[in-house]
Amino acid sequence: MTAVLRQEWRDLLFLHWAVPRESLRPLIPQGLELDLFDHQAYVTLIPFRISGSRPAFLPRQASMAFLETNLRTYVRAPDGEPGIYFFSLDASSVSAVVGARLLFGLPYFPATMVATLDGRRIDYRSRRRVGGHARIEAVWTASDAGHPAAPATRDHFLVERYSLYVMRGGTIYRGRVRHQPYALHDASVEHLEESLLAAAGVVVPAAPPLAHFSPGVDVTIYWLERVPGDLARGHGTRVL
Repeated sequence: MTAVLRQEWRDLLFLHWAVPRESLRPLIPQGLELDLFDHQAYVTLIPFRISGSRPAFLPRQASMAFLETNLRTYVRAPDGEPGIYFFSLDASSVSAVVGARLLFGLPYFPATMVATLDGRRIDYRSRRRVGGHARIEAVWTASDAGHPAAPATRDHFLVERYSLYVMRGGTIYRGRVRHQPYALHDASVEHLEESLLAAAGVVVPAAPPLAHFSPGVDVTIYWLERVPGDLARGHGTRVL
């Protein structure tokens, strides 16, 4: 594998909703299957900050920082490897948006974003600048204690993902990421308004989301590789 980027992901809020799998299936490219936990499909919205991002061959001093929010679901590739599929990724850095679209074919959008930290309390706001007016406003507080998710649990299924999938030219590609397991903290969400799920065509659940917080991890992102034996063709409006 060839490393492409090194990033420092910080102050991540994971917001998980259980959703009907039949509503998600039309939004996923053919060739990818929904990955379920106890027969249940999930989508996850993650506002966070990238305190450092740089090409893998450059030193840390060359890093740039920006805010990002991504919306994803859980899938398996034709060869059975689990991973994630992104409906959208909003970022405050235009150069990050352009680079990710060109290099990875990921559905990035430029957004006006701000995050205010006050101890363990975070006030996070984002509004998409291009591609509709999707937004998120969230205020949350994290608990002191944190620990990695235990294997085979729902928490582990939802947060510990090390492959992403994109469709390019009718072919499925996999990009791998590597990092230490997340230290997960309980998160108390004081305020949440968002329209990113609806903008992606996801049925908005009525129930409040399950929330986790992590202080963050250092990440290495690898170049895309074609998934072996893929004969899939994309469909739906969310595939680039």
